[in-house]
Amino acid sequence: MRGDFLVELGTEELPPKALLALSNAFTKGIVNGFKAANLSFGEVTSYAAPRRLAVVIKGLDVQAPDSEIVAWGPPVKVAFDAEGQPTRAAQAFAKKNAIDVPQLNEHIENDGQQDKLCVRRIETGCQTSSLLGPVINQSLATLPIPKRMRWGSSKEEFVRPVQWAVLLFNGAVYHEEVLGLTSGNISRGHRFHSEGDIVITSPVSYAEQLYKAHVIVDFNQRRDIIRQGVTELAASIDGEAVIDEDLLDEVSALNEWPVPLMGRFDEHFLQVPSQALVSSMKEHQKYFHVVDQDKNLMAAFITVANIESKDPIQVIDGNERVIRPRLADAAFFYQNDKKNTLESRRESLKQVVFQAKLGSVYAKTDRVAAMAETIAKHTAADPKLARRAAELSKSDLVTDMVGEFDDLQGTMGRDYALNDGEPKEVAEALFEQYLPRFAGDQVPATSTGTALALADRLDSLVGIFSIGQQPSGSRDPFALRRASLGVLRIMIERKIDLDLRLAINAAAAPFELGNEGDLSSDKVSKQVLTYIIDRFKSWYRDEGMAAEVFMAVTALDLSNPLDINARVQAVNQFSQLPEAVALAAANKRVANILAKQLGDSVPAAVQSELLQDPAEQALASVIASLTQDIEPLVQQRDYSGILQKLAQLREPVDGFFDQVMVMADDQAIRDNRLALLFSLRQLFINVADISQLAPSK
Repeated sequence: MRGDFLVELGTEELPPKALLALSNAFTKGIVNGFKAANLSFGEVTSYAAPRRLAVVIKGLDVQAPDSEIVAWGPPVKVAFDAEGQPTRAAQAFAKKNAIDVPQLNEHIENDGQQDKLCVRRIETGCQTSSLLGPVINQSLATLPIPKRMRWGSSKEEFVRPVQWAVLLFNGAVYHEEVLGLTSGNISRGHRFHSEGDIVITSPVSYAEQLYKAHVIVDFNQRRDIIRQGVTELAASIDGEAVIDEDLLDEVSALNEWPVPLMGRFDEHFLQVPSQALVSSMKEHQKYFHVVDQDKNLMAAFITVANIESKDPIQVIDGNERVIRPRLADAAFFYQNDKKNTLESRRESLKQVVFQAKLGSVYAKTDRVAAMAETIAKHTAADPKLARRAAELSKSDLVTDMVGEFDDLQGTMGRDYALNDGEPKEVAEALFEQYLPRFAGDQVPATSTGTALALADRLDSLVGIFSIGQQPSGSRDPFALRRASLGVLRIMIERKIDLDLRLAINAAAAPFELGNEGDLSSDKVSKQVLTYIIDRFKSWYRDEGMAAEVFMAVTALDLSNPLDINARVQAVNQFSQLPEAVALAAANKRVANILAKQLGDSVPAAVQSELLQDPAEQALASVIASLTQDIEPLVQQRDYSGILQKLAQLREPVDGFFDQVMVMADDQAIRDNRLALLFSLRQLFINVADISQLAPSK
């Protein structure tokens, strides 16, 4: 027998940015609780609104299935003595399992190895109703809430004060203790559009009943309503609403009954950089901005009200009056900031701490300036412009605008640099230094911006590692994982041919690290290099590559990301070829033989006159031919071309191992065959150690 289940937890307004995570975790906890009890159920629906979390489960078992309990006891030889009398161990087993000692002989089974005492019994499944309270409370106790609060005189703790709880199952109302309240069937509707309690009659009617009370409990439904409404309002003025997905989620979490409304602001505010206006509208007011067909900001915004007003003009007017001083502040900050150049502000950075042990932001810009100048030759940037951009790179941090809207760092730097008459390349670099800001974001487009972005990240990485505060576990306060991925993306997408080992060493020089200990210059540089290259693992995993492909390349201890990526892509293609498995296995066999017989020594060149067997002569001929063929490809880094040619080695390699005894009695012939295998392996080492592709036994 099955029944429908509903739990609703009513609260004060929940944190909007955490609402979805709380809802998902609440549902997951309840589902896992029922699964742990071996209960079956049908469709599961999560509901999340500003003042409630709810879960509806259709077709939940009314009772858990019966289960067989098997209790194994001591072996027979331990349970009975030589006269066949029960020992203390057998008596203890009988007492524990509530059976009479004389009946022990009836409870002997073989576990597949030996005879043992064994008791089997059928345990009746528990009633689901007895699990409702424990499952719900356990789920609530494990929600991802960083800081819980108390309210009134209650000792209960939750993210917000709890006001009511609903619990229905299989046509009945259940009264369970939930966060200090007793559950029932009474819910509440919209704060303003609904009066009185809402008696929930069934889990199936829950969403519809609350809809009639002006509460849309389905998060995705509210999201769709907002998206459609915002889009249509923007189109009504021949504009396009810019819908940031995170903002859309936040606004959906703020409103039970969303009603999009459009307001306007004075045209003269458009003289302020659009990013500043957008930041003010988005961050402070949760408004969506509107752009025209040329993507220029329009003097309009779209807000989402939580009520369906009889006089929406009043609501719009109120929002316009709220945003006006915000935009006026932005305009004032902008005009005031332009009175001082970025160069003149740089001195103030001496009072801004980058990190207590690493000094000021001013000191960081000095280090980054030298580093950017060094990197510039690899990015085709003008070293003087790269240095200038680095010197000014953090000056906008002490402007009024960035002080108010910290997400505008770089954006305002670019604008103020142009206002100061700095070269356009320098101004653009001030913005591009922060790219990419997140996964999927663009990388710097200019050579100067590329040099600055790399220099800034490498300085941060080396600096933080030099004081022993590298990331550990989920702790990464300086976002070094993101910085490392940024370095890799920039170098690969911009095709920057740069040896990271040398760049990191250059970045470490200003820190004056010692030559000994865990924080020596050499060890820190190695740690940073390893850390950055290791970020490739998740990169390639996300692309669906086997871990062995990356391992085959990293086995060569390379440090040029552009080169590493080219090799990985080539090895990944090679691994799909029919010859790959056999050649990988052969390389593994060759590597084992060479390691055992030669160690780290390099054999003499192959002597053709010592090649006796036709199979080794054929292999030597193909190796000699391929060595010449791939030499230009190595220079061109055409690793795919190299491996395609080396695929020809499958037949001669198979023939060699089938017909030739490497460890010949004649020392000279043996050494020559080892030299032949060494030359074979070196062909592949031009790209990667493909023995890593061989499956482990």
